[in-house]
Amino acid sequence: MNNADNDQGNSPADEQQTIKLFRTGEHQCSYLPDQQSRTLFLDPELTFSTPLYEQLMHLGFRRSGQHLYRPDCENCGACLPSRVRVDAFDWKRRFRRILKRNNDLTLRRLPCRFSEEHYQLYERYLSERHSEGDMYPPTRDSYRDFLVSRPDLGFILEVRQGDRLLAVAFTDLLATGLSATYTFFECEDDKRSLGTFAILSQIQLCRELNLPFLYLGYWVPGSAQMQYKADFRPLDILINRQWRTLNDQLIETLPLTHPS
Repeated sequence: MNNADNDQGNSPADEQQTIKLFRTGEHQCSYLPDQQSRTLFLDPELTFSTPLYEQLMHLGFRRSGQHLYRPDCENCGACLPSRVRVDAFDWKRRFRRILKRNNDLTLRRLPCRFSEEHYQLYERYLSERHSEGDMYPPTRDSYRDFLVSRPDLGFILEVRQGDRLLAVAFTDLLATGLSATYTFFECEDDKRSLGTFAILSQIQLCRELNLPFLYLGYWVPGSAQMQYKADFRPLDILINRQWRTLNDQLIETLPLTHPS
């Protein structure tokens, strides 16, 4: 990323430190092609703590590898942080069918570290689903930087059918919930809806751990690739630093321009 300019600001009070924030230049948005995107990110020289990570997440930040970032677009505010409310989650019929369809699968929680088997699945997934994206073509180094550079922050949720690897869900563990960092899966098993199954499994794990929320990252109204997140209800979205429950009335009033 190009450091077009930088800001300094105070972190939340209990961190008792000053942090630097940097802003990129504008580039084409990957979610809304007619928009220009700009990103604000935490000083990459700072090794952030889990409490600071979580506090910044409630200000709209997201983690990618060793970086914390949030959209900071001049003319658009469509990227809205989202989280599923676990205690009231609507286990609709479609979700129950997906769980039943996959009841032959086994799930394991593993330490967050590099695995060649996981990388090979990741490589196939990007090739089949995201070959036009900026993460393609993948390399082992980029995989390590993106997914296993902060093993202290979470774990891997691994999904198998017998010995066959089907899905890998990188998941961060925070005080108020789990954060679905990145998930990839075997695309040829499309009847299993493995992406949805991974989210449902993370919701179940939140319940087992008595955690109230599953954080899903940015929901972007108007973006087809982000629309699936609105299917997991109740879904809270962060607007003006307040979490609000998504409903049809709120959707009609969403601020798609950048707040002043």
